[in-house]
Amino acid sequence: MAMKNYRSEVEAYQSLGEIQGALARAGARQIMVEYDDAGEPAGLRFAVKTGERALGFMLPANVAGVQKVLERQHVKSTDEQAQRTAWRNLRDWVLAQLALIESGMAQVDEAFFPYLTDGKQTIYQLYRAGALELPAYRGGGGA
Repeated sequence: MAMKNYRSEVEAYQSLGEIQGALARAGARQIMVEYDDAGEPAGLRFAVKTGERALGFMLPANVAGVQKVLERQHVKSTDEQAQRTAWRNLRDWVLAQLALIESGMAQVDEAFFPYLTDGKQTIYQLYRAGALELPAYRGGGGA
């Protein structure tokens, strides 16, 4: 099965704008686009006030990762297509997380938790580097 949005014709900047608009409507008060060395959008950072404090999040658009998957799936793709696909998939994911928040199924920090950042690294990056450990899963208990 081919990757979602692998044929998207929606430009990355349109998807990026849709993400920014959705985050702003959901309460983000700072949104910053990060660009790679070639001047292409590579991710975004945003801040949301939860309670008495602002939390920062970093969302990468891993275009190189998308390109590798497209190649592995034998989908002929350009760098531009990989970029469109990456940003469209990130947009879809953000909108899905915001739908969970809006419906009361999750809080902002819960939905975006892996991307919570101290400004340098995300929680997920800290976990992968071994700087954040969780106890082993013991199962049972029910939800």
